[in-house]
Amino acid sequence: MDEIKEMVHRHSDRLSMEKVKAGNKGYSAEIAVVTYCKGKKDSAENPKLRILLSFGQHGRELITSELAFRIMSILSEEKHLPGMDEASLNSILDKVVIKVVPMENINGRKLVEGGDLCERRNGRGVDLNRNWSVDWGKKEKDYDPYEENPGIAPFSEPESQIMRKLAVSFEPHIWVNVHSGMEALFMPYDHKNTTPDGLPLQQMKSLLEEVNQLHCQKRCMIGSGGGSVGYFAHGTATDFMYDVVRVPMAFTFEIYGDVTAPSSDCFKMFNPTDLASYNSVLDDWSAAFFTIFKLGPHQLGEIQSKASVVKLDKLVSIDEYLDGYLMERRNRYGKKIEVLELGMQEIRAYYRLFLLSSVLLLCMFCSRISKTKCSRPIVSAISL
Repeated sequence: MDEIKEMVHRHSDRLSMEKVKAGNKGYSAEIAVVTYCKGKKDSAENPKLRILLSFGQHGRELITSELAFRIMSILSEEKHLPGMDEASLNSILDKVVIKVVPMENINGRKLVEGGDLCERRNGRGVDLNRNWSVDWGKKEKDYDPYEENPGIAPFSEPESQIMRKLAVSFEPHIWVNVHSGMEALFMPYDHKNTTPDGLPLQQMKSLLEEVNQLHCQKRCMIGSGGGSVGYFAHGTATDFMYDVVRVPMAFTFEIYGDVTAPSSDCFKMFNPTDLASYNSVLDDWSAAFFTIFKLGPHQLGEIQSKASVVKLDKLVSIDEYLDGYLMERRNRYGKKIEVLELGMQEIRAYYRLFLLSSVLLLCMFCSRISKTKCSRPIVSAISL
């Protein structure tokens, strides 16, 4: 993380970094978000493809954060992508805005570096990829509380809260959650054995098949997470991104796995242990991501233009939208936003009271009408 900070400082013309903190019930977390934007900023007049990438959601999957560092090194031009023409690469990167979360679960990562090499959860024992609201809390027959603890409620964890706010404020066209443990290219859904219907399925599948052929030598598994991996996962980030935030292309990538490793050797199971394998993983998968940057606009087609004008306040709750709005403004204006945030909290409270009072008044009105009708005297018909 120190090296990433220094890299951002060296390339402030295209890279910027912000640190977002959150906490509750005595537990806190901080997530660094690196933004890449070259040339003109993203705007209505100059729309760009918005891409959100998350690495290190599970502490033991250290190789994923190494890949994040490699991708940022290429974006900053400190490293070069083999076989990629520089002019072509620059043309691609002029059209995108990329937000990279290099280490989502830094508290869990510290536990791994302290010697608990099998730890995947955050600093208080919650699996961050089970803490999202889509189908949250459902437990399969093979549920392992050590591996899959979903927390006490959806978004109970500061890390998940930060990532939700980031997604709502950024409105990405492409989301990729990067893991290790196998080699796979997953699309929604994780909590059931189905994939999205129609054009979204065709676009996602077409992009993944291209990546599989070019960079995975066709050995990567492709399909829904729930239908391919052998078990259902409930409350995952990718399902939330697709169903709630309405990201047109939402993926989970598994970039490495050693099936020969014993279950007790988590480091070997989730991370390459020799230099040749390490470099091979980083070379192949960094190239895969730049293929996504290149092909993304073409595959999105009409959905890209529609996604850029989607009103998220119609897709998420009032709390989620306001939280995302506040995060975006805080990033721009710093401490001055604290006053606005207090105001927004008041607005949120009054909004709830307004809804409650409206429902109560409507019930009272309906009840009064009903009683009036029932108490009205019956008048016999008068012959004319």
